[in-house]
Amino acid sequence: MAAALRGRAGPGGAEALWRRQSRWQSRSFDVAVVGAGIVGLATARELIQRHPSLALAVLEKEQEPAHHQSGHNSGVIHSGIYYTPGSLKAKLCVQGAALCYKYCDQKGIPYKQCGKLIVAVEQDEIPRLKALYERGLQNNVPGLKLIGAKEIQEKEPFCRGLMALDSPYTGIVDYKQVAQSYARDFQEAGGTILTDFEVTDIEMAKESSPESEDGLKYPVIVRNKKGEEVSCGHLVTCAGLHSDRLARISGCSAQPRIVPFRGDYLLLKPEKAYLVKGNIYPVPNPRFPFLGFHFTPRMDGSIWLGPNAVLAFKREGYKLLDFSPGDFLDAVTYSGLWKLVLRNVSYGLGELYRAFSLSAQVRQLQKFIPEVTTNDVVRGPSGVRAQALDREGNLVDDFVFDGGRGAVGSRILHVRNAPSPAATSSLAIGRAIAEETARRFQL
Repeated sequence: MAAALRGRAGPGGAEALWRRQSRWQSRSFDVAVVGAGIVGLATARELIQRHPSLALAVLEKEQEPAHHQSGHNSGVIHSGIYYTPGSLKAKLCVQGAALCYKYCDQKGIPYKQCGKLIVAVEQDEIPRLKALYERGLQNNVPGLKLIGAKEIQEKEPFCRGLMALDSPYTGIVDYKQVAQSYARDFQEAGGTILTDFEVTDIEMAKESSPESEDGLKYPVIVRNKKGEEVSCGHLVTCAGLHSDRLARISGCSAQPRIVPFRGDYLLLKPEKAYLVKGNIYPVPNPRFPFLGFHFTPRMDGSIWLGPNAVLAFKREGYKLLDFSPGDFLDAVTYSGLWKLVLRNVSYGLGELYRAFSLSAQVRQLQKFIPEVTTNDVVRGPSGVRAQALDREGNLVDDFVFDGGRGAVGSRILHVRNAPSPAATSSLAIGRAIAEETARRFQL
């Protein structure tokens, strides 16, 4: 049976969940958060709830919040199965999922707790599946159980598999709507969101500078590409695809670097949507860095299939042929990327081939639902993942907070890596960042 729809749509839909503000109502803030994605907004929301007397702002380069990764993702509320027990990633995911469901109930944001099956289709996948089950139990993921072929078909009548890990706690939601609700919370508590403010420079104010209302209280000058400025006491950056670049311009470490990977989805045609009820995932192969093709129902009733994972030639390039010379050179001149590529040549070539071949992608899907054919799918949307990569070509798998030395660096907290499932974990991440911000800056 399909999962029941919970919550209700807010008045006016997601677009009414935040309001555009007068740009120069104030130019000085105690703390400014750079980036109005779901992590930046969750952080700003948490900060203003903890410190209501402070003047807080969010600086966003686009015209609206949640324009990039937060608005280009699968929409899955993850339960916390995959992640290393004891890691911050595991802890924040389990906490974040519970907080996400509670928040959606409180705000009337619709979601579906439709569950997920991680399905083994080969005998050699069964030991890995059982290990995932044990890992999920260690992470305190609720409701997990291993099921056999008969039970798989009871839950997903068209899915074939030898064994599956059933995660009934997994759900789906529109994260753009969630993020814009965070934005509204922040504004209603007195926070300011400045859009169309792309940060290009961060420096200390001169004590006698007339550009700063109070050079001692708000010594950090943040400038955008138009030359407009705001001054602040402290800065928190949650810049996703541009987190390494903001760190560099503030004089902080260049590591880890962000390498963008694009994930392309297929769409199951509406008349074939009956083939899928909940999320269906493969057993991840530990030799490869990504999860593989899966079936994802969406809040609008559509079914997304995929994604693949290929190097994006533009950090915000959501189309197959999008290209930025600067972003491309930034990626391909980084030694860490080449070390990753050389360790995963066959996997990378396969992903590149599948990016162009519809039939190759469908063959991956047919391992789980044999009835799917190339006539049943069309090309769908894409997302770009901000993958942090170290010099040795290792994917940075957990959260990374970073600051710097000197006058500017000591007043900045960079969120250098907020990997998937950052959307699921956003409220828990926001709490963690707010705590770290208060500790570092003695708020």
